[in-house]
Amino acid sequence: MTRALMVSLCSVGFFARFSYALARNPILPLFALFLGAQAEAVGLAVGISTVTGIFFKLPAGALSDVIGRRKTMLTGLGFFAIVPFAYFFIDHYSTLVLVRFLHGFATAIYGPVAMAVIADVAGKQKGEMLSWFSSIAVIGTLVGAPTGGLLLSILSRPEHDITAFRVIYAVVAVSGVTAFCLGAKTLLAEEHTESHAGSSRLAGFLAGIREVAGDTRVIATSAVEGIQNMALGMLEAFLPVYAVTVAGLSPFQAGMLWTVQIFATMAAKPVMGRYSDRYGRKYFIVGGLLCCALPVACIPQMGSFWPLMLACLMFGFGEALVTSSSAAMVADFCKAGRYGTAMGVFGTIYDIGHAAGPILGGLLVGSLGYAAAFALTGGALLLAAPLFLHEVRTWNKGI
Repeated sequence: MTRALMVSLCSVGFFARFSYALARNPILPLFALFLGAQAEAVGLAVGISTVTGIFFKLPAGALSDVIGRRKTMLTGLGFFAIVPFAYFFIDHYSTLVLVRFLHGFATAIYGPVAMAVIADVAGKQKGEMLSWFSSIAVIGTLVGAPTGGLLLSILSRPEHDITAFRVIYAVVAVSGVTAFCLGAKTLLAEEHTESHAGSSRLAGFLAGIREVAGDTRVIATSAVEGIQNMALGMLEAFLPVYAVTVAGLSPFQAGMLWTVQIFATMAAKPVMGRYSDRYGRKYFIVGGLLCCALPVACIPQMGSFWPLMLACLMFGFGEALVTSSSAAMVADFCKAGRYGTAMGVFGTIYDIGHAAGPILGGLLVGSLGYAAAFALTGGALLLAAPLFLHEVRTWNKGI
C-alpha cells in the first residue's frame, strides 16, 4: 500500500468525520430543543442516523463488491456533501428527523466501503492500516464536536437563534464537500480500488451476502465487537451521569474522563494493529475484552476523579486491543472481492451493539442501580472472552 494513498484516504476520513461530528454533538440535541422537542424526541433525533446504519451498511458494503468501490464510496461521500445543505431549510422537528435519517446514509455507505478500500490495498498490514484509518477518523470526531460547541457559543450570545445553527451547518457542508472532492481525486486516480463483478450483478450481490453472513467466523468476530460497543455505548450515556450525580465530579471532569478514554484508544490502535498483523489477532481480542471488563465492573465502586480516570485509560486500551484486530480479522476470513460485504456485516453488528448499550444501560440502571448495571455489563464482556476463544479453536491457526 502506497504511503500517498493511505494519507489521501485518511484525509478524506478526517474531513468526513469532522463534518459529521460537527453536525451531531452538541449541536444536534440543542437544535432539536430549539425546535421545541422534548427529551424523548431529542433522543430520537440523535439516534435515528444509527438506525440508518443498522439497515443499510450491509447492503452498501455488498453493493460495493458488485459495482465497485469507487461508485459506492463516492455515493456515500455525496451524502456528506449534499445533505448538510438541507439543514438550512429546517424549521420543524419532524423535518430535522427526516434530514438526520438521510444524513445517516453518509456513514452507512461510506463507513464499510472505506474500510473495504483499505482492506483491498493493505495486504498483510490490514490491522495496522485499518487502525490508522480509524484513529484519524476519531481525530476528526474529536475536533468536530468541540468546534461545534465553540461556534454556537460565539454565534448565539446571549441565546440561540436559527441563524447560528445555519452558520454551523454551512461549515458542516463545506467540510463534507471537501471530503467528497478529496475522495473523488483519490479514487479516480487508483485503478485497483475497483472491484470486478460478474455478468449478473444481482446474483453477485445476493451470493456475497449469503457467503459472508453465513460464515460463523465473521459473525462471531463481529459479535465480539458488538458486545464491546454495547459496553462503550453504555459508558457514553451513563459514565458522565454517574460521575456528576454520584461521584460528585464537575461536568468538566466528567468530560475529561471520556476524552482520556478516546485518546487512549486512538493512540494505542495503530501499534496494536501492527502487532496483531505480526502475531495473530485472537489473543489481542480476548485480552481487550478482559481489559475492558474489569474497569466497567469497578466504576461504581470509585468515587473520585483519579481512580475513574485510571479506569477510563484501561478501558480505552482494552478497546484498542479489540478494535485494532476485529475488523482486520473479519477481512482475513473473506475473499478479496467480498471485503465490502464483510465490512457491512461488521458495521451492522457494530451499530446494533452501540445503539443497544444506552438502551439496555438505561433499563439496568433504572431497575437495578449503577453497581448492578455496570457489574452485569462487565460480566458480559468477561463471558464473551472465553466463549470467543472456544469458538476460535475450531478455526485455522495463525489468527
